[in-house]
Amino acid sequence: MAKILVVEDTPEVSRMVRDILAFEHHLVEVVDRGDEGLSRLCAYSYDLAILDWNLPGMNGIDICREYRSSGGNTPILMLTGNKKVSEKSAGLDAGADDYLTKPFHQQELSSRVRALLRRSGAQFSSTVLKVGDVVLDPGSYKVNRADEEIRLVPKEFAILEFLMRHRGIVFSIEAIHSRIWTAEEESSPEIVRTHIKNLRKKVDSDGRPSVIQTVHGVGYKVDEPRVPKP
Repeated sequence: MAKILVVEDTPEVSRMVRDILAFEHHLVEVVDRGDEGLSRLCAYSYDLAILDWNLPGMNGIDICREYRSSGGNTPILMLTGNKKVSEKSAGLDAGADDYLTKPFHQQELSSRVRALLRRSGAQFSSTVLKVGDVVLDPGSYKVNRADEEIRLVPKEFAILEFLMRHRGIVFSIEAIHSRIWTAEEESSPEIVRTHIKNLRKKVDSDGRPSVIQTVHGVGYKVDEPRVPKP
């Protein structure tokens, strides 16, 4: 699951892009002004930004140029209704990584997004993840432990997938919150803790050793279960 910012002021287009990406289990934020898009890019961490060329407040070219000049390195896919080579070149020169001409097909958007995520080195493949006897399949959106299916709500699944993709790495509550929740969602550190608590109850039922481990004073990680010594 990638966290993606979409900056698009045409409601029909932004809804279509959001729906396509959400169907592929990505976390999507949508804003309709260029200046707000730049503020989000500079303030939060995203795996990809999709920018329209013509936007109120600030156009896509200026967003790219200003964001790159400030050191921002999030991959950027530019949407443009102009097929002129000069306009596409201007977008790439300003710092965009790729462009897509409107109107576009769902499959083309999906393939461009996957390519940019791969190119950035991000870990968003559909490969089945396994830690101990816990198996998570991003493609089918299923989690099993010892061949028994575990039903998770979307946020629980997202937290588990994120931690399993970064096995052994400790993340703070703040880092998990930034990764899993959008800026529009009402949330707090306590809500994150509650989701992790509920996730543990489901994954670690029947007294099984936990794959979700607490590093006191730091945060949480997923790793091989610690089996108590006899």
